[in-house]
Amino acid sequence: MPPFDVVGIGNALVDVISHERDAFLDEHGLRKGIQALVDGPEAERLYAAMGSASEASGGSAANTLAGLASFGGRAAFLGRVADDQLGAVYAHDIEAVGVIFPLAPATGGSPTGRCLIVVTPDAERTMSTFLGAAAEIGPEDIDEDAVAAAGICYLEGYLFDPPQAREALAKAIAASHRAGGKVALSMSDPGCVERNGPLIADALEGVDLLFGNEDELVLLFGTDADAALDEAAARCEVVAMTRGPAGCVVARGDERVSAPALSVDAVVDTTGAGDLFAAGFLRGFTTGRPLAECARLGAVAAAEVIAHVGARPQVPLAGLV
Repeated sequence: MPPFDVVGIGNALVDVISHERDAFLDEHGLRKGIQALVDGPEAERLYAAMGSASEASGGSAANTLAGLASFGGRAAFLGRVADDQLGAVYAHDIEAVGVIFPLAPATGGSPTGRCLIVVTPDAERTMSTFLGAAAEIGPEDIDEDAVAAAGICYLEGYLFDPPQAREALAKAIAASHRAGGKVALSMSDPGCVERNGPLIADALEGVDLLFGNEDELVLLFGTDADAALDEAAARCEVVAMTRGPAGCVVARGDERVSAPALSVDAVVDTTGAGDLFAAGFLRGFTTGRPLAECARLGAVAAAEVIAHVGARPQVPLAGLV
């Protein structure tokens, strides 16, 4: 049995979350529900404009691994932070939730990255991300031994943005497959697909498990959701397409499995819903459960995280199943 169920690679970011009215988005030119990349000065301007905010370690793949650990899974994360205050906070926080974080902080380059998340009254989250040190992840940051020690190498779509991160992604995929592991990819965000659709489509040749919502799959293949799911299933072993309140559809070859979303008293913040769905699904997949059960575990994790502010579970997910 591999030492890790999943090793994830992605952007190591500190999440800064505030609740604002829709007018805030209009005032600052933000597209609701979309993640946009910003530079350092723009990040400082938006941060100054935001109201009272909470701060926590985040990043898409890291959130998924935190969820996996909450289920009792064995997880490691490779991400680049700087040797600064936020970097130290990040490393402490992710290891505190049970995820191994083997990379040493970078002593040169940009400061630790951060994601400014505005949550509007409809619980939609709009993200402005200053990647900072996270954008400088490259092939030299890929610990091939750690990748080879995991049954699944999990990658986030945001790695397609910086050129050197694409090289890191390719190195990780090759290392995982050499070791007999599987590669999972989350498309992360519709904006990411808009920026990098052709690159993502080409990369699917090396992807075994694909996670995406309806909008992301439609954008990737330029067709309707059902046809996009069929196209993805022709390229990847397993495809999990989430549909928000309508649940999800999982495809494996010609097989299709549907699973409902779980109801919650109130949707407070959709930040991390897709990340935590992937956590539950991967927990089921790495423990050999049927696709329907994998999807159910994903729904359990997503329901927990949308019922509160923040992208990581507030109770042990293992206790919910």
